[in-house]
Order: sequence, then structure tokens, then C-alpha cells
Amino acid sequence: MIKIIFAVTNDIVTDNRIHKIAYTLTSNGYSVTVVGRMMKNSINLDNRPYKTHRFKMWFNKTFLFYSNFNLILFFYLLKAPVDIIVSNDLDTLLACSLASKIRRKKLVFDSHELFTELPELVSRPFVRSIWKLNEKLLLPGVKFGYTVSKPIQDYYKNKYRKDFLLVRNASMFRREQGFRYIPENLVIIYQGFINVGRGLELMLNTLHLLSNVNLWIVGGGEIVSELKELAKNLHVEKQVVFWGRVRLEELAEITSQAHIGISLEEDLGLNYRYALPNKLFDYIQARIPVIVSDLPEMKLLVTDYKIGCVLEERTPDSLAAIIKNLQSDLKSQEEIFKNLEFAARELCWQKEEEKIIGLYHDLSSQIGGHIS
Repeated sequence: MIKIIFAVTNDIVTDNRIHKIAYTLTSNGYSVTVVGRMMKNSINLDNRPYKTHRFKMWFNKTFLFYSNFNLILFFYLLKAPVDIIVSNDLDTLLACSLASKIRRKKLVFDSHELFTELPELVSRPFVRSIWKLNEKLLLPGVKFGYTVSKPIQDYYKNKYRKDFLLVRNASMFRREQGFRYIPENLVIIYQGFINVGRGLELMLNTLHLLSNVNLWIVGGGEIVSELKELAKNLHVEKQVVFWGRVRLEELAEITSQAHIGISLEEDLGLNYRYALPNKLFDYIQARIPVIVSDLPEMKLLVTDYKIGCVLEERTPDSLAAIIKNLQSDLKSQEEIFKNLEFAARELCWQKEEEKIIGLYHDLSSQIGGHIS
């Protein structure tokens, strides 16, 4: 049986993309192991149909963490039974590249984002230069890969002449949820990492302009404490629920109870500009209207499928006006719901996974192994 190891630097729990790909390949007869790290607040990985392994780290921050992780990962990959090694993002590529060369195994690169353009790196030129050097040295050696959006795909094509597949981060198709008008007491949801530039400060500053509106923030990240403090200072803490990190199985149920989904990333570099976040596809499957930033990929998705609104002016007044208009325009709500139903059938994982199955089938044929 073809054995595949996926490497990620997170704790696997909320990595929806990894879960979907690992689930798809397991269902198609591959032996899959997902390798990540154990954190203090990591939730148990119950009922996963594939194997998981999480490293305990000596360091959990700065370059020491990445060095620590890649060192442990490298020695793990030298010994583990494997036919295909999959590096998820640039921060695992060094160990995966070295191990694949030494053991003469197939290497696949899954670029979840444009790593060197992360806001956390854009503001730190020296650290960013190191990651850019890593990319420059390692990417030319990658033969097989896929990524999440057309601009990132074009980036690798133009810079490294790599023909990576486009595998969007679409969610599993969910049956029709049933039309619901947006009520007077509405819930706005944000799900995902809670880091710099996600537009949550803007949303909090908008809440005092909206009556009977609650904000659900689902996920964990670096600025949770700061956002809680900001909510208190703005006297809107009673309107905000911080769910923390939840299991993937719970996330869909929580999202389906909300009425509007937001993805308000700031233009803090190419990574956000090129982003097509997983949460947008989750909102679509929950059949809730979305409000997104005026960034190319998100804007294109929303305007093409007519499933929500684009925030062109990043002010509380402008955001509040969009929310109120959505809430009051019943005809528009009905039209958006019809469009969401169409989008849910078009933009689902069941269509995207065909590309994944095709790629790994071709690699398996080259290896000469078998699929159970």
C-alpha cells in the first residue's frame, strides 16, 4: 500500500485542508499519516480515519521553534515507512526536501498560503529575508505541488516555472440548509486564526452602531487577549462571544447557526491580497451571506456568485451600513440564498478532490506501489 506522510507545524486539530486531503486519500486506499506538533492546549484527535503523530517541542516560538520542528521532523522522516512525503507550506519544506532526497522518495508541496508574504514577516525584514532565501533554495527542487488560489499559482509559475495544481480550500458539500431571513437579533461570525490584519478590530469598533447584533469569534491566535481587552474598552463585550478553538466537527454546526459571515482581512501584503480563505467556503456551505474585504480573490468570488457584499471603505460607518442593508432588504436576502445554494454545489470539496486523487494516482503509478 502507498504510504503518505503529511507534515504541518500546527497541532492538526483545526487544519481543515489537511483533514480533507488526508480523508480523501484514506478513502481512496492510501495509508496516510499526518505529522504535527503537540501544544499545551491541544485537543485530542479522536475519530480520525487516518494516523496522526504530534511532536513535543523544546521551543514553541521564533526561529528556535522552526529549527526544532524541522530537526525532529527530519529524523522522523528518515526512519518512518513512507513512499510520498508532503510538505505543507514553506515552514516544513527543509526537512521534507532533505529526507526525500536522502531516501529517494517523492516530494509534494502544498502551499496553503504565500508564506514569505505573511503580515508577521512583512514587518520583520531580516526574518523575512531568511524565509525568502529558504524559498529560493528549496522551491526549484520541488516537482509536484498544489496551492489554494490562482494568484499564488501564478506566483510559482512566474518565479520558479512551477506548474502547481489549483486546489481551492472548498468545504465538504452540505445538503440545503433551508432559507432563513436575517432576524432582528442577528449573529455575525468570524472563524479562523485570530492574528494581525484579520479585520476583527474594525468589526468590534462597528458593534456600537448596531443594535441587537452579536459577534461570534471562533478560533485561537496571537491577539485574542488584545481583542477581549478592546471589546471591554469599547463597552461591547456583552455582544461578543469568544468560542476559542473547536473541533472541526463542531465548527460546521456553530457556523450554520450564524446569519452573516465575515472575512475582512487587511491588505498587508501579497498573502492576504491573494487569499481565498477556507472560512468563505464554510460560510457558503452554511448558506449564510458573506461580507469580505475589497481584495481581488475574495471580491471576485463574492461578485461572481453574488453571495454577499464587498466592503470598499474600511470604516465602522460603512460596515454598519452594509450589515443594516442586508438585514432590511428581504428581496436581496432571498436572491443571495438562491445564489448560495448554487455556489454550495459548485464550490465544494467533492469537486476539488478529483485533482488530488489524480495527482496521487499518477505518483503511485510512478512508484509502482498499490492502493488497497
